[in-house]
Amino acid sequence: MSDATTKYWDRAQRYLLSGQKMAARIALESLLQRNQVHVPSMLALHAIALEDGRVQAATTLALTAVNHMQDDPVMIVDVVDALLQVGETVVARDALDHDALARVNDVAMLARLAKLRRILGDHEGSLALLNRADAAGMNSPEFRFDRAHALIFNGHLQEGEAELEASLRLRPLDGMTTLSLARVRKQTAERNHLDRLRLQLQQVASGGDDEAILLFALYKELEDLGRHDEAWNALERANATMYARQDHDPDYAWHLFNGLIERCTPEFLQPAEVVHEGPQPIFIIGMPRSGTTLMERVISNHSQVTSAGELYDFGMQLRWAADNQSILDECVVERLPGLDYVDIGRRYLSRTQWRARGARFFVDKMPRNWMLAGMIHRALPQARILSMVRDPMDVCFSNFRTWVMGESFPWNYDLQALAAHYLQYRKVLAHWHATMPGVIHDVSYSELVRDPETTTRKALAFCGLEWEPGCVDITSNKAVVATLSAAQVREPIHQRFFQEWRHYEKQLQSLYEAVAL
Repeated sequence: MSDATTKYWDRAQRYLLSGQKMAARIALESLLQRNQVHVPSMLALHAIALEDGRVQAATTLALTAVNHMQDDPVMIVDVVDALLQVGETVVARDALDHDALARVNDVAMLARLAKLRRILGDHEGSLALLNRADAAGMNSPEFRFDRAHALIFNGHLQEGEAELEASLRLRPLDGMTTLSLARVRKQTAERNHLDRLRLQLQQVASGGDDEAILLFALYKELEDLGRHDEAWNALERANATMYARQDHDPDYAWHLFNGLIERCTPEFLQPAEVVHEGPQPIFIIGMPRSGTTLMERVISNHSQVTSAGELYDFGMQLRWAADNQSILDECVVERLPGLDYVDIGRRYLSRTQWRARGARFFVDKMPRNWMLAGMIHRALPQARILSMVRDPMDVCFSNFRTWVMGESFPWNYDLQALAAHYLQYRKVLAHWHATMPGVIHDVSYSELVRDPETTTRKALAFCGLEWEPGCVDITSNKAVVATLSAAQVREPIHQRFFQEWRHYEKQLQSLYEAVAL
């Protein structure tokens, strides 16, 4: 690095450390005018652009950085990280195949590469890298935790449970590890973690994340044992603790979705007369905990369908087109009429076709795409959309009792906020059905588990696929499952998860009154 480059780089670093973002941006842009191949400056400007909501600029910087990577594993990994933040999955995947990364033996770098593979959806490759790090002696609690989930996602449940125990021995009060252990199997009177859980709760800080997550674990184990009064007390405390930590405004959400509905008229939602070639997506949408993973397993059992997992790609391309920090907010809703939906569709397909692996269709199972279904149809008129529909109380209670990524689902932790979110979901779906008749096929969760063949036949016919008897045998599907349902969907289809909320009917009366049809 020349003296001039070093001077500007050091100055930019000082500005960044002192929070002077605009001054840092000017220094970095000046540096690139003098040294157009300085990748660290590109990545720093990429981060600033993303923070400012200039997604297109951030994308250009990340793609430019790829052309100037050296055989430096750290630099390559930094560039891949930047690419994934803007949804450039194909370029990121190619960069991860760089020869320099194949020679990496450093355990910390192997763990970082495993994380990037996981983000890309390559869970088999992620586990292989973690196994290499394990063989090389890596033994931190974070590493054991990550390897445990990689094992569970790949179907190795018992090995994953043992790895979680190993992680907990290194970090005995960790809430996430404890909750994962409670979830990995049904607890029994003879084999559970109740004594350990109560001891952990005595030692963690009151009102913190670990206390809340440990309370969710305590609820789950007491629920498994049928001790419902104690279970509710733990669940109520867990949700109250979490909701107190959220910044959630149900009124803003109503304003946002009402604005979305107002913009998305039948005329607006008419797609262009365009035919996108190549493998086509089957979108599976719905409330979380509505059976989307089960539907994915069934559909992807078909010989002409493969599962791509939970993809952020459509939202990422909508965000890119709107040049906005968020996938869906007031700014995006305002900009919807001016977006090029044919281009959004092309960009989405160019970044996802590789996931089909030669099949005619690939399943894109991102439940929250129910918010974007109208834009999906306008951008991808050949795509099929399956919407999972589950009993309101069953799906709402299943969300209320589930800790999911803290701030990602803030409405989960309060009954009235949860009811409002469910009603918003129902209103938006009703709008899609009214404005795009026949575009979305509803799949009833109760009908799917009670009469799998009939329900699956209808879903396949909607997708333009012939019936294949093996579809409903989900135990034969050995594909990766990287969701909360990773353990459940390894079992045959069953009817156990109906009206579990009835154990807490009195406590849930306000929710029932708000959402019951």
